Amino acid sequence: MRRRLIASLGCAIALALACKPSDAVAVRKVVTAADSADQVMFGTRSLITHDGAIRAELFADTALFFDENTRIEMRGVKTHFHNREGERNTVLTSREGTYNTRLSKMEARKDVDVVARDGRRLQTIQLRYDQAGNTISGDSAFTMTQPGGRRLEGVGFISDPDMRNVQVLRATQGSAGVLRDAAPSAGGGAAAPAPATPTPAAASPTTKPAAAAAGGSIKVNSVPTTGTFKLPRSKP
Repeated sequence: MRRRLIASLGCAIALALACKPSDAVAVRKVVTAADSADQVMFGTRSLITHDGAIRAELFADTALFFDENTRIEMRGVKTHFHNREGERNTVLTSREGTYNTRLSKMEARKDVDVVARDGRRLQTIQLRYDQAGNTISGDSAFTMTQPGGRRLEGVGFISDPDMRNVQVLRATQGSAGVLRDAAPSAGGGAAAPAPATPTPAAASPTTKPAAAAAGGSIKVNSVPTTGTFKLPRSKP
């Protein structure tokens, strides 16, 4: 009996020594944004309005709400901008975005792609939309293209969502159109072209002149010349 008890105690001690702390599985808690969100929704649609008129429809595959539901962090973003008549005229897509209802501002990030109804396209990595001013802007490098092969590359821009009038902070190269001397218009915003003789754009040695047409302009602030690219508009 005593021998059996001693044998049992020996087995218990051996098992205890065999179970080292290194054999234990460590469980690490991973904190994600969804854990701290007020709520998480999938397949969301939000309306951005001003004075009762719809300015944009904001869609997201995933939306995380923070700060008492006033800040929305989104994944898989698509935004339909509307003109004054309420028609959809431009579509913006991006991988990520933030919409702040208190500030009435939206930011799109990563693979930002803005496409107008007539085929004009702007691509960048970051873009802001101001609801009150109804403008889109960015500080990063961008590329703007048009049907017919016209192309403009630059750094920094301010534009209306329809990209009819685009102010370029610094142009690098392109073939967007004809550069004219420009003066600020009385109503603000993009400058109107003065009745001067068109001259080739000085934004880049690669810039090629094109026939001027009504419907839009690009104001370039880059040194040494400030002026307006007249952009022929394609029919929808």
